[in-house]
Amino acid sequence: MIGRLRGRVDYKAQDHFLLDVNGVGYLVFCSDRTLAEISSDGEFTTIYTDLLVREDVMQLFGFVSQIEKEWYRLLMSVQGVGAKASLAILSALGEDGVSRAIALGDWNSIKSAKGIGPKTAQRIVNELKDKVANVMSITPSKLGERKNQQHEEDVVERIDVHQPVNLTISNKSSQADALSALQNLGYNPSDAAAAVAKTLEENSDLSTEELIRNSLKIISQKG
Repeated sequence: MIGRLRGRVDYKAQDHFLLDVNGVGYLVFCSDRTLAEISSDGEFTTIYTDLLVREDVMQLFGFVSQIEKEWYRLLMSVQGVGAKASLAILSALGEDGVSRAIALGDWNSIKSAKGIGPKTAQRIVNELKDKVANVMSITPSKLGERKNQQHEEDVVERIDVHQPVNLTISNKSSQADALSALQNLGYNPSDAAAAVAKTLEENSDLSTEELIRNSLKIISQKG
């Protein structure tokens, strides 16, 4: 299994790019958001990958973060959702948007993705709502671009400018800590995830303590 690649971007197309790894060219398909974050032609990039193998085709899909890759795999586990649909959802909402939509049961946001109907959107929310807390607890930094300047490669953190709510790495750490704290207090992971997602939707710039406090208020109102 090819889990990660690092190489020079040869070219970018509408839904994929060609990554030159030591003279071997890999076609990597990805979401619109991920493609927008990929380095310019000729620059170095490191990307998480997932290899899809079928009888008639082998395709490599790329992701700038472990969270995006995990959502891709989870979306693919839902009946009727293939690679194309998964990328469409990630293109429309981004990794944080998918987390919020599923945590809040907002299937209309899922339905906004190209090719996703209401029944499929509802199925996605119903089947993945119990898994959203685990994904939201992942706090890796994005791989970002790796540029080859004077033969030195530096990891550059990338921020997704398409997101309606941009969470910095520290925000994601606070999100994971808040989820852990709420679950330690005995709250259901799904309820905790929904409360945290709702809180961040209203204000993404909160400390861990504020995030826990506001999430507790939401859970209390719900109860």
